Amino acid sequence: MDIVLVGLPGSGKSVVGRRIAHRHRAQFVDLDETIERTAGRTIADIFAGDGESGFRDLERAAVASLGEANGEPSIRRVIATGGGAVIDPRNRWALYRGRLPIWLDGRPEVLAQRLRRSPTVRPLITGRDPIGTVRTLARDRERFYAAGRRLNSAAEVNTLVERIEELAEARRTGTETATGAVVLRAGTPIGQIVIGKGIAAAEVAGVLDRLATPRAIVISEPGAWAAVGEVLAEGLATGGRTVERILLPRGGDAKRLTGIEDAARQLARLRAERREPLIAVGGGALGDAAGFLAATWLRGVPLIHVPTTLVAQIDSSIGGKTGVDLPEGKNLVGAFHQPLAVVIDIATLATLPERHRRAALGEAVKMAALGDERLFELLESDGEAIATGAGGATGAAGATGATTAADGSGAIVELVERSAWAKVEVVSADEREHDPAGGRMSLNLGHSLGHAYEAAGRFRDLLHGEAVAYGMRAAVRIGRELGVTPADRAARIEGLLSALRLAVAPLPYSLHSVLAALATDKKHAAGSLRWVLPTADGIVIRDDVPNELVERVAAGLLAPVGNAA
Repeated sequence: MDIVLVGLPGSGKSVVGRRIAHRHRAQFVDLDETIERTAGRTIADIFAGDGESGFRDLERAAVASLGEANGEPSIRRVIATGGGAVIDPRNRWALYRGRLPIWLDGRPEVLAQRLRRSPTVRPLITGRDPIGTVRTLARDRERFYAAGRRLNSAAEVNTLVERIEELAEARRTGTETATGAVVLRAGTPIGQIVIGKGIAAAEVAGVLDRLATPRAIVISEPGAWAAVGEVLAEGLATGGRTVERILLPRGGDAKRLTGIEDAARQLARLRAERREPLIAVGGGALGDAAGFLAATWLRGVPLIHVPTTLVAQIDSSIGGKTGVDLPEGKNLVGAFHQPLAVVIDIATLATLPERHRRAALGEAVKMAALGDERLFELLESDGEAIATGAGGATGAAGATGATTAADGSGAIVELVERSAWAKVEVVSADEREHDPAGGRMSLNLGHSLGHAYEAAGRFRDLLHGEAVAYGMRAAVRIGRELGVTPADRAARIEGLLSALRLAVAPLPYSLHSVLAALATDKKHAAGSLRWVLPTADGIVIRDDVPNELVERVAAGLLAPVGNAA
């Protein structure tokens, strides 16, 4: 068994780690010492010469050099990480899977006092206010550390060692089963966000335990229920918990008021109470519908999202927007209803068809275009592998059932985390889209004509991410003609969409049907449609886009036969 110690500088990872290793005759690995030995320089010198980015590159290599987790039941290796090692999603993917992560937490004032006495140079602390700096680091890194078991680092070393040994023994004997690996756990103003692999049942059960409710009410649809829901229900039923199931129709048919009425009547027959959460298990359409049901049943009950598609994991399950469609337009009836928790388990993507993974990348390109350079680079380097599942990029089993590339490169985890967290930050700052200068409105990049194309196809032809990709191309072209989207930015966005094989073929719809759907877009204000357009490093919102330009750009993405109707 490998034990991984994480925490802020001064939390005692090296001292505790060495003590555990000595008691169990295990190998002790200090990642900072590994980096210094490999580089032939001190960490302070590396920071001075190569900057923090150069140090992080060496740190990533040191994590990779650890190889696979030690699967033996007894403690064989103890790994003490640098305070910032777990900032990188791929480092956490490598460090936390199959290992026992322990978070040594402590009050910033105590840690700062330790750092003042320490002879070790800490480049991120030196020359700054120690308490203020540690507080900032604690706030920014908590979601990375919280994936591990939290222990108070102010305790005596022997006490900490004994508690860690108890946790290791529980893992060894099976009284605490290692069913999966959490790589991020964050409490946010819009609900708890948990990301990991093989975690759905344990995390949902934990929420139900905290609510002290003995019954689980799962809202799903036939495909998601067969692929994920049945196994989740089995996990939730352990310990005597009752599991009830309500199935909505597949896909966009879930988002009809008739289906919501039928589901609400089933809740009435179950006598569902206000304290009982609804557990939404499915993709974006299911989540929208189940969220609306939760928002309106008894005027609002708790909601837990377990998104089972990539587009739902990176976008639709986060933010609290719920809704159903009308023939006149998408999401015209809905409500804001924030979930209690969003449990993102990438294991649920194992059976997801390639088309659905690829379509989700349309939403990811949108998030990159909003200004996330690292996400842009990730999509350019690994996007195709994520879409196809090649090289273990998804961390899921391939066609043969075997997991490739040491259980995946971590690319899918990084994609999900970066996209999802970017949305968390935007929505937390502007939950109900009141900021006229951008805020949550920025997330509508690519959605105006994207939704219109979806509606023209009667919400059956295009997957949502595919439609967003077409809408992105339209927004880029409108922005180019208005002079707000630089040529190189436009080329990069459209080039990435082409590389991912998104929005490539002309659509077989009539221009009339597209423009009719566009007229119902919710982003109208004072009679004008507000367009989100890309700039060199973000977006701008314009309400003065000429109708002639919109029609010409919209027609440019349609097959010639469609323009005549």
